Amino acid sequence: MLGPPRRRLLRLRNRAHASTVGNSPQGATVGQLTAHDLRLSPSLERAVSTVLTADARRLPLVSSTVDLVVTSPPYWKKRDYGSSNQLGQEATPEAYVAALMDCLAEWRRVLTPTGSVMLNVGDGYSRRSLVGIPARVEAAAVAAGWLVRNRIIWTKSRGVPDPARDRLANRHEYVLHLTRRRYYYDLHGYAEQYGRGTNPGDVWHIEPTRGASAHLAPFPVELARRAIQLACPRRVCTACGSPSQRILGRATELDPARPQARRAMQLAEEAGLSPAHIAAVQATGLSDAGKALRVQTGAGRNSAHVQRLAAEAKTALGGYFREFTMARRVALGWSDCGHYAMRPGRVLDPFAGTGTTGVAAVEQGLEYIGTDLNLEHHVDLAVLSPQLPLFG
Repeated sequence: MLGPPRRRLLRLRNRAHASTVGNSPQGATVGQLTAHDLRLSPSLERAVSTVLTADARRLPLVSSTVDLVVTSPPYWKKRDYGSSNQLGQEATPEAYVAALMDCLAEWRRVLTPTGSVMLNVGDGYSRRSLVGIPARVEAAAVAAGWLVRNRIIWTKSRGVPDPARDRLANRHEYVLHLTRRRYYYDLHGYAEQYGRGTNPGDVWHIEPTRGASAHLAPFPVELARRAIQLACPRRVCTACGSPSQRILGRATELDPARPQARRAMQLAEEAGLSPAHIAAVQATGLSDAGKALRVQTGAGRNSAHVQRLAAEAKTALGGYFREFTMARRVALGWSDCGHYAMRPGRVLDPFAGTGTTGVAAVEQGLEYIGTDLNLEHHVDLAVLSPQLPLFG
């Protein structure tokens, strides 16, 4: 059992060993966090939370060091935070989306090859019409080479009072999951926690929260918690960069709450079917049964021994054999690249605000980097402790 990670808060502002970030505009010089600063340690007992002042478009971070970006940029024309470099006060929606694309380009640089972005975006009105900001962001992201893997709908029963008398109050926002071709994703762990083992879908009902902070627009910790559960690895190899993945298998025991499953288990017991019979049924699935055996491409590729066991089981079970082909998946363990040099997964929020993402990351035993132009309201993560084990 791994011990809980120790947490320390490092507040870094304009480090003395400044160097040039190659892709920053006009060769801007900013503080550069090195691999040593980010504690790329083989020990899983050292996970560091780092908070620093920085522009989301020019991050002082080493390339390929972040596993997941979870963030909620300022919405277009909603609030003026009083900074000359702020995002959200652009003259047009097009300019706002272009600024977000600049951010995404920088985040692509700091993400690992399997890293992705969970982006909370909202819409607004201009000249009495919805602007369509989320759709514009999606289209621009796809044009820039991103995949929009999910458009998650965040619903809430209450929100900011809306004075409009000729339309409904807005009670939903979007969380866009932007990825490259390869990306880490733990649907099994998420489904176990939020869907009783089945895919719970792309609608999240999470009530908004308002903490003691004076910050105007914090988003719920639960939103960040779900995003991190889905898309941030528990641990990553510092030698080869591979994230640990769950190893899944199919359970041989079915859900006794379902009558069909109970009958299938009864028939299997009466026929004296062995675990090898059940494994053969799961290996062949529907492809090696009846008409499917004759018409499906790829059927019959299992060994003769496996096909014989499957045929015996299917004869004994009749149509109930399908229950075993649909058995729920169970976690058998975690993948291991063999290097034994691991660090906790690392989450970045480039619009850190009050530190909501940091709270969720610390809870799950992960490293956190929070950046913002104004960190006045950021929570002190040094007082927090992990609440969850690194492996579940």
